[in-house]
Amino acid sequence: MMRYGTDHNLSGPMPVHASARRTGPFFGAIDLGTNNCRLMIAAGTPTGFRVVDSFNRSVRLGEGLRASGRLAEDSMKRALDALRVCAERMKQWPLVHVRAVATEACRQAANGREFLARVQHETGLTIDIITAREEAELALESCSPLFRQPEHKPVRADRSVLFDIGGGSTEVAWVRIDPERQTQTLIGTTSVPVGVITLQEMFGEGHGPSYETMVGHVQDYLQGFENVHRIRREVTHGKTRLIGTSGTVTTLAGVALSLPRYNRAAIDGLTLPGSSMVDAIGSLRRLNHDELADHPCVGAERMKFVLPGCAIFEAIHRLWPVGDVTIADRGLRDGMLLRMARDHGQRSGKGRHTTNRHATPRPRGPFGTYATI
Repeated sequence: MMRYGTDHNLSGPMPVHASARRTGPFFGAIDLGTNNCRLMIAAGTPTGFRVVDSFNRSVRLGEGLRASGRLAEDSMKRALDALRVCAERMKQWPLVHVRAVATEACRQAANGREFLARVQHETGLTIDIITAREEAELALESCSPLFRQPEHKPVRADRSVLFDIGGGSTEVAWVRIDPERQTQTLIGTTSVPVGVITLQEMFGEGHGPSYETMVGHVQDYLQGFENVHRIRREVTHGKTRLIGTSGTVTTLAGVALSLPRYNRAAIDGLTLPGSSMVDAIGSLRRLNHDELADHPCVGAERMKFVLPGCAIFEAIHRLWPVGDVTIADRGLRDGMLLRMARDHGQRSGKGRHTTNRHATPRPRGPFGTYATI
């Protein structure tokens, strides 16, 4: 069977021939989130890495966690099934290093560590629970090239809000940008204990008045971070970027562009007016349950989570009304792979791998349904 990889200095699918297995080195990264289980396998290159295989499945690991404080048996079984697939996929490649991480659901669940011990026993995979701070650091690393100044902006940004809307939490980073050196430094981070699953369980799917209740609920959590860092004041100076990495923002971008189906090459790295994203939310809010299920950028698996995700985005954008929003279809796996490729290059003495392997995407064809919540 032919496998497809993605050259992350470009963005489109490309066939990986048998000879590619001999080029290496190969790395594997697993992100076990509250809603999704994701795998990415990549080959190291002089400037970063090239994806040769990937897998994504909605497992809803955090379903019911808010009420019980524990991971449910059905949720754990779904996650285990997906992780078995990941383990089998990884056996097909001569991996020199693997990292697997778990996030909010396993951080919060009373039986989170017990579940990961079960995962190791049944699949052989060792999965580390990472802190919210490391989540933000990995997201920052993966999105580093997107902090470059857009050509149409004459004023150079020196600050950025980077956010990642997850299933059980939303990570927000306040970042200092050095436009001359093209470097980024974390000023502060926060993990808001609301994600698309938790909001849906608290308020429903977001139709009608419950939507504004969701927005207000999220803003209440964000206000503490705003009080510390005074981000809104910086936004008024016009030198702040807003970068989002999550299925919510990629979905909204797809809706704003009226795509017939999700296309990563058209989305990753794109900067859109914030007003276009808000208009896309309005379009989705006018759809009923069945219409969301039929929408090419939403679908049946994600229909009940899409409006809660929109509410989180709108809470962020109302509090910090940056004019444009940059969309990132990349996340923890990308950050882990960049670290592994760089560290391997340093250890082997083959030169330093950089984080600049994510150039501004140049479309080479659809990547399929790569967007995830």
